Amino acid sequence: MQGNKTVNDKLGFWSIVFLAINSIIGSGIFLTPGSVVKQAGSKALLVYLIAATFAAILAISFSAAAKYVTKSGASYAYAKAAFGDNIGFYVGILRYFSASVAWGVMAVGVIKSAISIFGGNPDNISAVTLGFVILMVAITVINIFGQKFVKFVMNLATAGKLAALVLIIVAGVTLLITSGASHNLAEVDQITQNGQKIVPTLTTTSFVMAIVSAFYAFTGFESVASGSDDMQAPEKNLPRAIPLAIFVIAAIYIGVVAVAMVLNPRALMTTNQVVAISAIFNNEILRDVILVGALISMLGINVASSFNAPRILEAMAREHQLPISLTKRTQNNFPIRTFFISAALALLVPLAFQYNMGNLITLSAMVRFLGFIIVPLAVICFYYGKNKEAILPAAKNFLTDIIVPVLSIVLVIFLLINYNWQAQFGIIANGKVIGINWYAILMMIFGFVILPLFMFWFSRKERR
Repeated sequence: MQGNKTVNDKLGFWSIVFLAINSIIGSGIFLTPGSVVKQAGSKALLVYLIAATFAAILAISFSAAAKYVTKSGASYAYAKAAFGDNIGFYVGILRYFSASVAWGVMAVGVIKSAISIFGGNPDNISAVTLGFVILMVAITVINIFGQKFVKFVMNLATAGKLAALVLIIVAGVTLLITSGASHNLAEVDQITQNGQKIVPTLTTTSFVMAIVSAFYAFTGFESVASGSDDMQAPEKNLPRAIPLAIFVIAAIYIGVVAVAMVLNPRALMTTNQVVAISAIFNNEILRDVILVGALISMLGINVASSFNAPRILEAMAREHQLPISLTKRTQNNFPIRTFFISAALALLVPLAFQYNMGNLITLSAMVRFLGFIIVPLAVICFYYGKNKEAILPAAKNFLTDIIVPVLSIVLVIFLLINYNWQAQFGIIANGKVIGINWYAILMMIFGFVILPLFMFWFSRKERR
């Protein structure tokens, strides 16, 4: 039986903002800004600004959908309300798969980082698997204590990661002022390693791939509404909270990357350290503080993922598209069955890939893009009253409900057309494709075809 929920148990406006920030800021800004700078060079700040703009436009579409449909499930709930049971079911399974894999990606990230920081081998599969189990036990304990404790941990993690990122900006600016050591941004393009320029000549394709790389650091906003049943006034708070979170994150990301590029761009692009952003500083105490902040950040996004992913499956069960037994919660309002199913999927898929982060990120990103097209289309349906199910009588707005969704769809199609598919589904050596990445292809087939078909068969009695 589901536990009784009071208003105090639910997430308020600022907790939703913190959840959004926690869902978006994970390992990306700590681990990967060097790769974006390598691809875009002096244009890296512009790349982050464009990626943030793309994310904000898509976030507005998701926020517009949230005012019409407040059920948990996010893109699943919107697709079902707009296009009916079958499309809703397919989108729901894909979204759930993506959310669980994304959780697995973040778990692998925090485990490998922790192993490396403490001097271990992050490529040891046994060590990573053991770390995975320990992490999942810890996250389970956090969730078992109930939503108040989850809310406390997420808020604490958000404060910790923001403090670490602000520290990078403040310490970097202080060093620039006191030491006078700085680089002109244009000089980044001329930095060499082993006699070769690190940043290649920028082309349209490489610029788009840099935007996609930076855009990945902003993804996660689409999961925030997955647990809207556990939020206060989601129809009012979600449309305000998600864009605010994007704005805060964009300001921080651009500030961090700007400081790194001006202070020590060579270290940023050439370091072998796991937490790449810490390499720009020589002070060991400062580095250690940033490392702790990175671990807190990745732990926080794991807790956020453990909140979001199970509630997608639970939302489908409440709509009688999956067995109703999946809606079971403990007295502390913990969705215990969907949690453990999600945790198992979050472990098994990365294990199947032997914890290869590149393949896992590609898989997670590709499934997300479907939602980035479906949700804007759903908002347009809601605006014109073409929805298949009843929706809330929300105030309609032509700008947010038509113009922005159309722009969102155009942007996503542009990114997909210009995406470097060979790099993602091929085996690369010395900059050339030398084979096919069957792991990535087979897992895409599993996520897009096999899993939806199995779940459709598994739930046939409930749907009848």
